[in-house]
Amino acid sequence: MGKDVAPQPESPLAELLRTGPFSAALAAAVRASGLTLERIQHRLIRAGTPVSTATLSYWRSGRYQPSQAAALAALNSLEHILDVPPGALSALLGPRRPRARWLQVAVDAPGLSTMWPEPQRGDLEEAYRAVDTRWTSSLRCLSRHMRLELDAHGREHRIWTRQLFRAERDGPDRAIYAHMPDYPGSVPALELRPPCRRGAVFENPRTGVLVAELLFDRPLRRGDTAIFDLTLTHAEPRPYSREFTVHQQWPAGECVLEVCFDPEALPATVHAFGGPIGPGRDARRLLHPTGGSVHVTGTLTEPGDFGVRWEWPG
Repeated sequence: MGKDVAPQPESPLAELLRTGPFSAALAAAVRASGLTLERIQHRLIRAGTPVSTATLSYWRSGRYQPSQAAALAALNSLEHILDVPPGALSALLGPRRPRARWLQVAVDAPGLSTMWPEPQRGDLEEAYRAVDTRWTSSLRCLSRHMRLELDAHGREHRIWTRQLFRAERDGPDRAIYAHMPDYPGSVPALELRPPCRRGAVFENPRTGVLVAELLFDRPLRRGDTAIFDLTLTHAEPRPYSREFTVHQQWPAGECVLEVCFDPEALPATVHAFGGPIGPGRDARRLLHPTGGSVHVTGTLTEPGDFGVRWEWPG
């Protein structure tokens, strides 16, 4: 009679690929491969699905996970590079989290939980507790013009913003401005043009979140308008940018978004999108930015988002 053969214990990597979470399984697969993130990045570039080492590190640490089409395509290449079964890592991805860089919200306003699930909502709640948000719902944004400048490597370098507000009742003496990056990193430098002045500012160096009070030169009366003009500049390189978005919790007036590409780093395709938060948003292709920039205009008649998305060649 043959002897019973005891089942072989499952390897830690195989168990994580079966149970997750995604970040732990990816970290184990990277360790098992013996490859550094730099070598993995080079192989991803050769496969035509480039991802920065910073992004790979964020995926591995669990801070972020792939969600956009280009990132999911890179994940397919990554599974091959790490010699794990096709689809093993992508099967561990949780629900997609909304991505956006810009917002004008009050932490206690209705709808925040639907627009920003955890952990983004937790980051914002912490930030908004550090500033005075009592006038946020008393200001209506009549117009907004935002310009994103990218460097020769396709990375976010500078953002300029001008917004026009109208007071819906007497009293507002400040507006709240918030910057929520797609990827964690250093907080950008904030520069304001007079007559607006800088009030309380919350900065989170771990996540890159910045929330600031922009003080008007005087309290507004109902019907008065105020303009703020500011610039954010990144001193340290950022990962590749692929999207420029406004999230708006209340209806707003005209919005103009402009993206300026370096002549050495032009995208393959550019699309505009907008509408309520969630799937099924309207999207349309824009002209190729042969002159180095594209812009899109729209009006946010209901809570939602409005933005520009692009794909890099390769």
